[in-house]
Amino acid sequence: MFSGRLLPTLYLVSAVAAVAVLAPLLPGSIGVGPGYLLYRDAVSTPRTHVTDTTLGIGDLPPRAVPQDWFVAMASTVVDGGAMVTAILLAALVFAGAGFGRLAFRLVPAAGRVGAAAAALAAIWNPYVAERLLQGHWSLLVGYAALGWILVAASDLREQPDAARFLRLGGLLAAAGLTPTGSVLAGIVLAVVLIGRPVGLRPGLVAVGLWVLSTLPWVVTAVVSDATTTSAAAGVDAFGLRSEPGLGPVGTVLSLGGIWNVDAVPASRTIWWAAIATFCSLLVVATGVVHLWQRRRMLDPLVRAIGASAVVVAILLVLGTFGPGQWLLEFTIEHVPGAGLLRDTQKFSALLVPGVALAVAGAVAAARRRVPSGFALAAIVLLVVAPLPDLAWGVGGSVRPVTYPDDWAAVAAIVPDDRGSVALWPTDTVRHYRFAGGISLDPAARMLRAPVIESGALTVDGEVVDPPSEHAAAVASVLEAGGSPAELAALGVGWVLVEDDPTPERLAAAARLVHDGEDLRLYRVDYPVERGAGAADRALALAAHLWWAMMLLAGVVGAVVASVRERRRTSR
Repeated sequence: MFSGRLLPTLYLVSAVAAVAVLAPLLPGSIGVGPGYLLYRDAVSTPRTHVTDTTLGIGDLPPRAVPQDWFVAMASTVVDGGAMVTAILLAALVFAGAGFGRLAFRLVPAAGRVGAAAAALAAIWNPYVAERLLQGHWSLLVGYAALGWILVAASDLREQPDAARFLRLGGLLAAAGLTPTGSVLAGIVLAVVLIGRPVGLRPGLVAVGLWVLSTLPWVVTAVVSDATTTSAAAGVDAFGLRSEPGLGPVGTVLSLGGIWNVDAVPASRTIWWAAIATFCSLLVVATGVVHLWQRRRMLDPLVRAIGASAVVVAILLVLGTFGPGQWLLEFTIEHVPGAGLLRDTQKFSALLVPGVALAVAGAVAAARRRVPSGFALAAIVLLVVAPLPDLAWGVGGSVRPVTYPDDWAAVAAIVPDDRGSVALWPTDTVRHYRFAGGISLDPAARMLRAPVIESGALTVDGEVVDPPSEHAAAVASVLEAGGSPAELAALGVGWVLVEDDPTPERLAAAARLVHDGEDLRLYRVDYPVERGAGAADRALALAAHLWWAMMLLAGVVGAVVASVRERRRTSR
């Protein structure tokens, strides 16, 4: 049973840590907001609109569904920047509380102190830092759900009632805000069902709920025109990157190793990374020894989580060289949807449940010799001190921006029924004067019309993802001068020129409808209708609505299940 004071303690610890990390994004005296995220893959705008792009049925793989649709719907009532910041803050708070609750459930000897230490470790680690720096705010939502899913699924063994199934379904839907988060959720669900079986019928229902939670990205992948496989070069480009002095094994165990060296905290780019990893592994090793000595008294789920962590760590290391890397390359190149596996460091999230239990185990071991306060202080020191630059937006790198007035002006001009918007330059990776670093182009999320995004991705001069055929055809016309007639034949009704000379033929023949300091907008007359079919759009929308219903039903189920648990514990 859970102590009545547990969750308030976990939420308090998690909230303090989350505010320390995200302070620059928060409004008022704490930070410098309000503003919008525009940093690498993180893009928030005042308002996002529902288009074929946000539904994931354009020319590109549906990598951001149902994320973009959810943001589009929510931003009709709440400012998009404030909403994304609130979701990110909630993700970190719930990550800490979820993994702390898991630790309290499975390592009761650690008490609330051990649960609080596990919560802190779930927030203050290189995985969170590197995903923030890469702009993967929505993946952190899936990360936050993992601890809760493990507990919710294991609860089905005791009482598989409707409320608990609804709660589990809502958690799976929350994790599925991105396709990768959905895959992570499916794996931890399998860990529970294999390691602590809940029964055949409840297990089948749980698996069915996970399948239903994947519908937004599965359905859109089927109806989309985008290719469903990836180039083998993506494995090397996005694979685990060894950090200084650690090698692949040390990097995996430290929860670091994102492919982009620019998305790494400064303290992890020097020899200090080895010192920090030694500190964290000292805590984990102490906890593992303590748990191993008491393995016969532990819940079977502890062994399942430990075994899965070992398997995942081995697979991540093997995927960096030799046959493991070759197998991964073959899979990504030939199996539809396997491109989700190429950024292997994302799957380090599957190690965190084991880390949380080990940290709690270390506290339980320390409490046998020193007071709980000293045990917690030692763990905090060994967890926080090695990664000091996670605080304040990962050393000030993650901070809000303010869009120039040009963006609002263009967003007000472009309607949703006069063709697509082409970008010039066509590359969707930008470095704006008002932003702190490189980012994705925000036009696709800010404008009401579908934006033609290249989808091309080049890493270190090598093309990993080629552009879609349609985007390549539009780019070819623009590079040749931008003939309005040819653009119109490709469905282009607008060309947005961002801080670059306008193609000559476009400037001469198209109508300039906005001429600002940062943006120039040209209208192309009589564009050909080139959108997704009504049936595809209806299928995609239905899948998104089903996902939203699962999310809402999960909230209801969580409330009902929580009330029942409180009544049971009060008797």
